Amino acid sequence: MYKIKNLLKNENVKTLDKKEGMRIIEYVNDLSVTPYSSINAYFSNKMNVRKRQVLIEVNDNEYTVSAGAMQWTLGNVEISSDVKGVGDFLGKAIKGAVTKESAVKPKYKGKGLLMLEPTYRHILLEDMAEWPDGIVLDDGMFLACESTINQEVVARSNLSSAVFGGEGLFNLKLSGNGIVALESCVPREELIEITLENDVMRIDGNFAVAWSGTLNFSVEKSTKSLIGSGLSGEGLVNVYRGSGKILLAPINTQAMAQTHGSAAPSNSGTASNANSAIKNVLGMIN
Repeated sequence: MYKIKNLLKNENVKTLDKKEGMRIIEYVNDLSVTPYSSINAYFSNKMNVRKRQVLIEVNDNEYTVSAGAMQWTLGNVEISSDVKGVGDFLGKAIKGAVTKESAVKPKYKGKGLLMLEPTYRHILLEDMAEWPDGIVLDDGMFLACESTINQEVVARSNLSSAVFGGEGLFNLKLSGNGIVALESCVPREELIEITLENDVMRIDGNFAVAWSGTLNFSVEKSTKSLIGSGLSGEGLVNVYRGSGKILLAPINTQAMAQTHGSAAPSNSGTASNANSAIKNVLGMIN
């Protein structure tokens, strides 16, 4: 039995979104400041730079969370690992390295509350029912999901998309039923949703944050000839073909992610962390 005061019934805390057991809360004002940081906090607040957290109600179900993202649990909430052995860990570590996600994602089950670490990034709650063909994520966006959702690493259809597309050769794909929480550099209000029906979309830069698993991604010249592409000033563009959805940001997500990374903690794992984990396990084996 537990009681909570001064959390949801707090004038400085508001709920931005809620889907099933997941709730996004935002702190209206940053009150934990000093005289030296107050000016920065004031103008950050005016520009929508605020602390946000995900509060998860665990009700006899299970959630998978990015490593290091848990802040506290309350009630009968058990923590377990999704690693089944050294070989399984190495496989997950390699997958984490290529997708820039945490190699090992802990699971939480039971009955109680789970609060994730605060972040200054924007948080998106996606219902997988709206992505029947699965959703492919830009690097480092995964935060948490119901464990009923399947996670897999998908590769690009050709090497050119990795070399020239700015999206990397591998991405994390989620599929199944449930709710997923994603970290985004831009708020939902700025994301444009494009729906293709046997059509094509060309994007000059890394602006797509997520897209349907049925879409084929490639990198192509903006015109028929390489010289023409150079003269047009566009060069190579990211091309999405087929039927499905694309979430499009108004800014370059890679550049913005670097800016966010220097200003606030990120809950997502990095390739360097995964590589370090691999070295540690190999050292233990030897």
